[in-house]
Amino acid sequence: MSAAAPTSGPATGLLAVGAYAPPNVVTNAHYAARLDTSDEWIVSRTGIRERRHAAAGETSSALGAHAVRDLLTRHPDALEGVSAVICATSSPDAMFPSTAALIAGEVGLRGAAAFDVSVACSGFLYALAVGHSLIAAGLAGRVLVVGTEVMSGTVDQEDRNTAILFGDGAGAAVLGPVPAGYGFQSFVLGADSSGGPHLYLRGSALRLPAGTEMGPYLTQNGREVFKFAVRTLGDSAEQAMREAGMSTAQIDWLVPHQANRRIIDAACERFGLPLERAVVNLDRYGNTSAASIPLALDEAVKAGRFKDGDQLLLAGFGGGLSWGAAALRWWGGAG
Repeated sequence: MSAAAPTSGPATGLLAVGAYAPPNVVTNAHYAARLDTSDEWIVSRTGIRERRHAAAGETSSALGAHAVRDLLTRHPDALEGVSAVICATSSPDAMFPSTAALIAGEVGLRGAAAFDVSVACSGFLYALAVGHSLIAAGLAGRVLVVGTEVMSGTVDQEDRNTAILFGDGAGAAVLGPVPAGYGFQSFVLGADSSGGPHLYLRGSALRLPAGTEMGPYLTQNGREVFKFAVRTLGDSAEQAMREAGMSTAQIDWLVPHQANRRIIDAACERFGLPLERAVVNLDRYGNTSAASIPLALDEAVKAGRFKDGDQLLLAGFGGGLSWGAAALRWWGGAG
């Protein structure tokens, strides 16, 4: 199906997490008053009740830096030894300098290697895999991974098919050595460009897949993306567990990309997992693309939901069309 492998080298896991969401709450009523939609229509089809929007001029790097500072409130020494910063975003401040470099400068990591990963909603999982690989190769001791998005600026706010879905936010995590038996056990990454026309954002591209329009906003074929997501999230998650030498029956927590409640429910049904064992905050944040999984992780940690030794499964999908999954044994020291 895709590139997949059990992890190797010293045990590497999450040492600390943090998150930030702008204070501006945009409810379904906001769109119901302006567009041909309603709260009932949005909730029944997506599960979303509200989302956050960044203030005018507030960029992805600003949100990302806030998330790192939140991380530091609980783990003040987490950035010590960080020698690389990876930012997953599809709404960068600029093509260059990288959003990662801007965040690094804001949080006192000038001189660290810094680069962006652009895989839309799968980006945070790709960034985690790259960060893990840097540590395993001896190129970094600790890695700061940030998923941050200002998606409200990428969608046409007059288009009910996309405006209602996306929100803004950021999450951050520090990767580093954890005790043996904990940490990442496998990663699954993949992409299929034949599905590219179903979900794309032009950016500065001069060439697009045949049949796509040259508009400035995110464009999505919701029906096709939904079918892809239901199939791929389940397949990649099962593959990640197999690579880790386990079955889906051993999952304690599913931490999925937050795109649609029906997709998450379908994954739980496939794995035989009670719905309350899926971390879901979609109703309050909408789809925050690369920020959705770290936002969900942080919320679960702050609520004390993860216990030492819990088996986590992280899974996502997005533009590309792309997918990613990771099996992770939770180390309680990150709480």
